[in-house]
Amino acid sequence: MQRDEYLDALQRLQADFENYRKRVARSSDDAAQRAAGALVSSLLPVLDALDLAAAHFASSSGDEVAALHQSRSLLLDSLVKQGLERVADAEVVFDPQIHDAVAHVVGDDDGDTTQVVDEVLRAGYRWKGNVLRPAMVRVKG
Repeated sequence: MQRDEYLDALQRLQADFENYRKRVARSSDDAAQRAAGALVSSLLPVLDALDLAAAHFASSSGDEVAALHQSRSLLLDSLVKQGLERVADAEVVFDPQIHDAVAHVVGDDDGDTTQVVDEVLRAGYRWKGNVLRPAMVRVKG
């Protein structure tokens, strides 16, 4: 009888410890994901500056321009491999969860009331499926 009680107590203790271990592992993973997301958020202004510089020198050529484009690509590719997604598509249906409408233009008079992204003014980003920053867009419709 006492042996069965000890065995039950030991099994409960093992189950409690396993649950604790899993909870701590989940908490640690969540903290690491939040820290990585914060780091990526702090790099978004750098990506914006590189995007603006690339747009400014779009019609130019030379070693400096090539270096600028390569630097931008290296940074963006590295972040994409880690889970960053760029939200910068025009001519898609406006979604207020990933788009921030800052301007509106009148659409065609074809009776369609669907709002469409006309132009992306500043790219938005997702980090592992969660919106880090919505895209700043002009909406048509």
